[in-house]
Amino acid sequence: MEIWINPACSKCRSALAILDEEGAAYTVRRYLDDPPTAAELTALLDRLVLEPWDIARTGEPVAADIGLTAWARDDSTRQRWIEALTRHPALIQRPIITADDGTAVVARSEDAVRSVLPPTP
Repeated sequence: MEIWINPACSKCRSALAILDEEGAAYTVRRYLDDPPTAAELTALLDRLVLEPWDIARTGEPVAADIGLTAWARDDSTRQRWIEALTRHPALIQRPIITADDGTAVVARSEDAVRSVLPPTP
């Protein structure tokens, strides 16, 4: 599994602690340093079964700078949202875990993190 994090984020640190506690094998992607491409973000959204506006951090200063909250949230603007998230990765909600079984979750709660852990034998 892979976890997208911002090391300064307490939710990210909590998610990592749970993964470590459970002995989960994972890789870390510091997505602010290694932003996703539009194709990667689109694939992630498909796995999450969410739209780009569903994972946007609209309270970030850059969201105000680009007028993000005023953008329509429909198919006609989906690509614009994806481009904004790839250009400004601070707008992407965190942490996000992509599991080996193909599922993904915005892992802001302990339950969400645990939902992608493999079942214990």
